[in-house]
Amino acid sequence: MRLHIDPSNGLPIYDQISRQLKFAVAHGVLRIGDLVPSVRELAHQVAVNPNTVARAYRDLQADGVLETLRGEGLRVTRDAFATCQRDRQSLLKARLRSAVTECRQSGLKTGEIRSLIDEVLKETADASTS
Repeated sequence: MRLHIDPSNGLPIYDQISRQLKFAVAHGVLRIGDLVPSVRELAHQVAVNPNTVARAYRDLQADGVLETLRGEGLRVTRDAFATCQRDRQSLLKARLRSAVTECRQSGLKTGEIRSLIDEVLKETADASTS
């Protein structure tokens, strides 16, 4: 599993880490009982401060996605899959709502917004096949 951090996407880095781990659980890349990388290991992998990773892990523990396995590290909880699937929908819906709101505030009509969304969907589909 490889995380992609984008400092310019408007989300704090710890939130990007938390979201991507939730998305990995929701998608089945991380499964119940899987250990996540240590704070230092993940911080090195994504080139961020270990405190940033530690904050993301604390948030994931508070959300019931990760739990401490004494002497081993942090693992994905039994309830994480359902939690992450639900959270994935609400997190992405909030981002889309924000983008649509910005489109409306800029004066675009519903048809224009749909055209933009279709264009982006096509671009991202093309990018995933190359």
